[in-house]
Amino acid sequence: MQVDRHGFHGLLHSANLVEAELRRQLAPLGIQTRQALVLDAMDRMGPVSQSVLAAEFGVTSASMSTMTDRLLAAGYITRTTSPTSRRQNELELTPRGRALLDGIAQAWTAVDRILTKALGDDAASFFAQAQRLRNALEGKIPGRN
Repeated sequence: MQVDRHGFHGLLHSANLVEAELRRQLAPLGIQTRQALVLDAMDRMGPVSQSVLAAEFGVTSASMSTMTDRLLAAGYITRTTSPTSRRQNELELTPRGRALLDGIAQAWTAVDRILTKALGDDAASFFAQAQRLRNALEGKIPGRN
């Protein structure tokens, strides 16, 4: 077996393969992986401004605007004027967006099962180490404090 010259190469390649599997699992819902992440975060956060959502994901407002425009066009979220500031808008899940949440959770569970099967007894340790790595790199789950 050939060892990768750079230790992270296997992780990077595996992450791409896992994301491809997640895309396959989400395809019947008609959404992309990033859209699923945003809808999931909005479920936890409730009505939220686009700027707060962008900050939670660590992306620019312009990037989040592109994402939310697509979700608005698909009818998964709404945009209304904030009740506390007429200069700010709030985004919120629609019933159609909420209806996707169970399917998103099922897709994530299916990918978890694939990883658990592939890693066997090492799966719990792998998931714990992945969280440790995320935390060490100052990552977080959007919408969770």
